[in-house]
Amino acid sequence: MGRSAHHRHRTTGLAALVLAVCLVAVPGALPATGGDSPLPPAFGEFQQGPDGGTVWEGRIPNAFVRHATRPTVVYLPPGFSALDRYPVVYFLQGFRGSPFQYVSGIGLARVADELIAAHEISPFVAVIPPAGLTVRYDGEWTGVWENYLVDDVVPWTERHLPVAAGMHARILAGLSAGGYGAVDIGIRHPRLFGTLESWSGSFAAPHDGSLRHATAAQLAAHDPVLLVPREAEQLHRLGTRFFLSAGMRDRGAFREAIAFSAELSSLRIPRRLWLGPGGHNGRFWASQLTPALRYALAPPSP
Repeated sequence: MGRSAHHRHRTTGLAALVLAVCLVAVPGALPATGGDSPLPPAFGEFQQGPDGGTVWEGRIPNAFVRHATRPTVVYLPPGFSALDRYPVVYFLQGFRGSPFQYVSGIGLARVADELIAAHEISPFVAVIPPAGLTVRYDGEWTGVWENYLVDDVVPWTERHLPVAAGMHARILAGLSAGGYGAVDIGIRHPRLFGTLESWSGSFAAPHDGSLRHATAAQLAAHDPVLLVPREAEQLHRLGTRFFLSAGMRDRGAFREAIAFSAELSSLRIPRRLWLGPGGHNGRFWASQLTPALRYALAPPSP
């Protein structure tokens, strides 16, 4: 990936301010309230939404990077009950950044609570794992971080949280580099996630992280532009859906989202393309959060 494409993966502008706020907010986490949460005792509640949703932080063990210590963030919806079964959204962070981008930055708990209370989306659980060992740009959602998500985070979630079974109850979404990761991982594991969402993501294999010295064949195996026509028949049969968004001032992501959406359309794969004002930053990601959640979590028809 060229230098300009590499920078499209980085959170900039308002997102950098968001990250700074996140890092200040986390040490003040509230003690766990007990309540009806099934989370392990090591998880602590640190934020509440306006209608009773809660946000927790704790560590999901990483079998692939033993010295990884960064926390995962979990959102539980208003009226949460361990007796119910919820769809689950896995959100992937951008680089540089952390899982707190979603809750201390773009307001996930507030927006989700309000949409759930208005019955515009189904109540859901969100799990937001970290990638990389620090907030620096030091990886992609490939290699050990793809393995961590698929082999550690998803099984951990299904052991500890009351989530519904089946691929269509699992949504994988990400912003910036996480948007690339969501589409790449989702296509490479087609029976794991039913909806894939890329917010300002790239659709070309990066020359970073585990792919920094990759061969042409290895890059092709992580390139959504090449993967989606190859897997189109299976994706169509499984009913996999895509949500793509980009800001009109984010020229690279804007062009890539339009082109990838056109490819999905030509292959008759369900997708929604959401284009709005803004750039590659937290303000834009906040603006598209409501349509992104509505697409993923529309309640069943009566």
